Amino acid sequence: MRQLDHAARGTKGTPLSRRGLLKAGAATALPWPLATLAQDSGAIRIGQSTALTGPLGELGQAMHEGAQLCFSAVNARGGVLGRPIELDTRDDGYDARRAVANVTEFLADRRNFALFNCMGTPMIEAVLPQVIDSGIPFFAPFTGAVLPPMKSARNVFALRASYADEAEKLVQHLATIGIKRLAIAYQNNAFGQDVFASAKGAMDRHQMASPVTVTVESSGADAAAAAAQLVAAAPDAVLIGLAGKPALEFAKAMRAQRRGLPLFALSVMGTAATLKALGSDAAGISFSQVVPMVGNLAVPVVRDFLQAWKASGSAQEPSHLALEGYINARVFAEALTRAGRNPTRAAFIDATWKMRRFDVGGFEVSFTEPGRSASRFVELAMAGKDGRFIR
Repeated sequence: MRQLDHAARGTKGTPLSRRGLLKAGAATALPWPLATLAQDSGAIRIGQSTALTGPLGELGQAMHEGAQLCFSAVNARGGVLGRPIELDTRDDGYDARRAVANVTEFLADRRNFALFNCMGTPMIEAVLPQVIDSGIPFFAPFTGAVLPPMKSARNVFALRASYADEAEKLVQHLATIGIKRLAIAYQNNAFGQDVFASAKGAMDRHQMASPVTVTVESSGADAAAAAAQLVAAAPDAVLIGLAGKPALEFAKAMRAQRRGLPLFALSVMGTAATLKALGSDAAGISFSQVVPMVGNLAVPVVRDFLQAWKASGSAQEPSHLALEGYINARVFAEALTRAGRNPTRAAFIDATWKMRRFDVGGFEVSFTEPGRSASRFVELAMAGKDGRFIR
């Protein structure tokens, strides 16, 4: 298998083992049918711009590693209808300008069939105009935001549950347990603004009082000051719409200033890397998650993922984000299979929109209309004292 993934990294920045990825592919028995041909008719190349470094680098690395495990397994079985998938991943450092440059290069190369799992609301927002104009399939962009251009873009396929879905689940829980005075801390960018709008809408529906709010810059430099401002307002709980370094700095500051205050956060903060970095400060924080618990062996796709992860020999702990990347790759491979032996972009787009109630091993997806997430799965998990998630 020719490897295009020149930017693949482990979650600590070390190169992923090619032998380990192939071993994972050979060891994993995939439960979905992938017919093969005797001859290879050419690889399907897909491009990914994501954060492998920068404030959200560990998030991008985890998702990328999970997706690559799946694609390696597909290729070890002969590819999709005899054609291997080659994932070309380029680091944008969670910087919109770099993401635009990466995507511009992908679009200029006619050999690229699709864009896959590019990461970050500001980055997705920046690249959407040229992606939509190009007509290239844009599969599973990593954002829970429903950006206006997505609502009429037939070539953009949102997969993960939206931030609105996550916010609704969190606010519903908070309303149920009797929280009256909620504060919201959100990132001062497109991601944070969407989280705030979604949470505020859910609070209005549940007739909760208007929240006390603060913003935090992506550098995290003002996190301690923001935490002090919220502590002074004496809320009953805090909803955190932050990710990466600002999330860490804010959570540490909140624990230092008012340790017992209940904290609730979205899936982008609920990562294994975050829990490890927070240490004892993570205990008791509740998170919404958009894929099943990694330890839930009752879910077939979780068992498949853990088998592949173990076979890969990864030094990292399996995580929700790695599982999400794996699921995204599974769904992409299924859509590619349905597009036929020599798929065009148009055939892939048509085939994906016809996917309804597709069962990815206990995780269901339905592509119904532009701008609507194919998955609505959201569950709550809490960080335990040992740094692991509990239900």
